[in-house]
Amino acid sequence: MGSTHHLGRAAGLPRAGLALAVAAVLVLPLAAGCKAGRAGASGDGDRAAAPASLDELAARTGCDLVGRRKAQQLQQGNCRNSRGQYVLVSFTSDQGMNAWLNEAKPWGGTYLVGTRWVAVSTQATLQSLRKDLGGHIQSGDMHGMSHS
Repeated sequence: MGSTHHLGRAAGLPRAGLALAVAAVLVLPLAAGCKAGRAGASGDGDRAAAPASLDELAARTGCDLVGRRKAQQLQQGNCRNSRGQYVLVSFTSDQGMNAWLNEAKPWGGTYLVGTRWVAVSTQATLQSLRKDLGGHIQSGDMHGMSHS
């Protein structure tokens, strides 16, 4: 049996394997709790976010990567610094990133999405990172009980 940290091949990955990859990345934001509401892009930092390697993303945000994982079509690393805790994921193709996001969003979470990269964390942390990385903030599906 393979390692539970194997991320697989995002675009050509069987649904079960991609679900495991998504679950591995979503541990951090889910531990922080689900947040209600939709996140949108604000006027600041709407500049185009160019493709960047995992190392470039980490350098721009001032973090030393830990828990680094590499697969055929993506790389992932965890960061923790004065801005908060976040996960950085870089992709080799737009198709791979879009497939990953389609699988991740039903699990909830908040995402800073650029060109072939995603950062996953809380809304506040992603707003801070957006100043250095650009991109647009997106929210996954809302989870939890409704109090009506």
